[in-house]
Amino acid sequence: MLDHIKNLDELEKEAKQIDEYLSITCSEEPMQALERGNDLLVYLARSGKMVADAKYWQDEAINNSIIQKLKDQLDLSPMILKKFIESNCKRENYLVNWLDRINRTCVHQIDFLRTIVSYAKNQR
Repeated sequence: MLDHIKNLDELEKEAKQIDEYLSITCSEEPMQALERGNDLLVYLARSGKMVADAKYWQDEAINNSIIQKLKDQLDLSPMILKKFIESNCKRENYLVNWLDRINRTCVHQIDFLRTIVSYAKNQR
């Protein structure tokens, strides 16, 4: 059932590839902007799915941390318990935050490219 959810290593690898593309300066040439816009739409869809996958693993890590905590039967305050759980899920938390940022960057770059194309139309 979970075969459609990418594992953390796969998510990190794809996030790195998308992040590298997003770090390239956008061209102000309208045709190149349209081409980049098409690429970004694909990345937007992919990164949305990747955020969902990363949140799945984040939830799994939190759940495992709670179970482990209950097994250990330590008497900690809720605040300390929350920090303990978060620190045990740092890789998952980082990945969720990174993928969320990638997804938002795609949206912002698409908006910028839309502005370039609109400007080019007005110049004609």
